[in-house]
Amino acid sequence: MTADAGKAITDRLGRHVRDLRISVTDRCNFRCVYCMPKKVFGASYKFLPRSELLSFEELERVAAAAAQLGVRKLRITGGEPLVRHDLERLLERLAGIAGIEDLSMTTNASLLTRERAAAIKAAGVNRVNVSLDALDDETFMRINDVGFPVQKVLQGIENAEAVGIGSIKVNMVVKRGANEHSIVPMARFFHGTGHIVRFIEYMDVGHTNGWRLDDVVPATEIAAMIDRELPIEPLQANYAGEVAKRWCYTDGGGEIGIISSVTQPFCGECTRARLSAVGMLYTCLFATSGHDLREALRSGIDDDALRQRLSAIWTARTDRYSEVRSEATVSLPKIEMSYIGG
Repeated sequence: MTADAGKAITDRLGRHVRDLRISVTDRCNFRCVYCMPKKVFGASYKFLPRSELLSFEELERVAAAAAQLGVRKLRITGGEPLVRHDLERLLERLAGIAGIEDLSMTTNASLLTRERAAAIKAAGVNRVNVSLDALDDETFMRINDVGFPVQKVLQGIENAEAVGIGSIKVNMVVKRGANEHSIVPMARFFHGTGHIVRFIEYMDVGHTNGWRLDDVVPATEIAAMIDRELPIEPLQANYAGEVAKRWCYTDGGGEIGIISSVTQPFCGECTRARLSAVGMLYTCLFATSGHDLREALRSGIDDDALRQRLSAIWTARTDRYSEVRSEATVSLPKIEMSYIGG
């Protein structure tokens, strides 16, 4: 075993690697306008064949190597991860990796039946983040663009709670002119439930969603809207590198989070790497290119060499896109969110 095994590595800006987001599929049953707009991902769009996706064994190998370099949290993403066949088998493998302390999943909850929720809980998932961008069907259906109703997402959240998944967060991407009127209703609906709503500034991830700065509702505006109806005050971060700024209701009704990647960048504390479903490793959500691990995995690379490769990628990292965002960088052909995972 090489010297870097078990050693927490840092990049060129002194940031440790602590989190690995694993995309298990490029497919999704929604066509959200900020992620997979139907004009691009329509009926004729060709998704990746199964043979191009990393196998569960390959995903486990990468995750295990990352854990030996300091990764402690794994989050399963997509696309929509629950469309991947036999996903629970992968979750069991990942949960058993030495050093992994937290296994979570981001989902739109459309397929989160009681039985499926119980299965992922039994496999080792202890947290889920559910995407829900409005509480009224008209707005939500316009955003997901497949006519999926709010109530079925809420049922998925109830199913996760019923089987004992301990932490449920609700992610709302806020886009001006689309759903900012839903900010306060969302806060009010989940107030007192124990579920944390995280309001996310609309980001320029990928190159197909037509992002404009004018469409961003700043974190300060989001907080002010909620505070007028349900007074809030700031909380300390739970840990270094936490992406959401925490706020609690002054009446004891729980907390919310606001993710301000555009107006209040947090690149300086970013501890996240992302693995695409085809084995490309990205060190920034706004990346224009990645590092191909699939070729190495299928060419017989051993575990020590794989770990050394991951270490070399991270220790060379200098990414801080949100801190240097400009008109020129916004127009770059960045990797799509559905491919890289959120």
